[in-house]
Amino acid sequence: MPRYDFRCRACGSTFEVSRSMSASNDPATCPEGHDDTVKLLSTVSMTGGAAAPQTGGGCCGGGCCS
Repeated sequence: MPRYDFRCRACGSTFEVSRSMSASNDPATCPEGHDDTVKLLSTVSMTGGAAAPQTGGGCCGGGCCS
């Protein structure tokens, strides 16, 4: 189940909520009980192996940029 980061505007704490994607925009209450929260834009982290380096082809990898 996806986890979403929220920040409480009242106390400034950040916290995670696990919920389905269909409920991703539902309001969340902070652990201190405040209702004034905002969902944060989070980055995706992939683990489990190193990425293979890209060589040649494409712009900025194939020398087409000046």
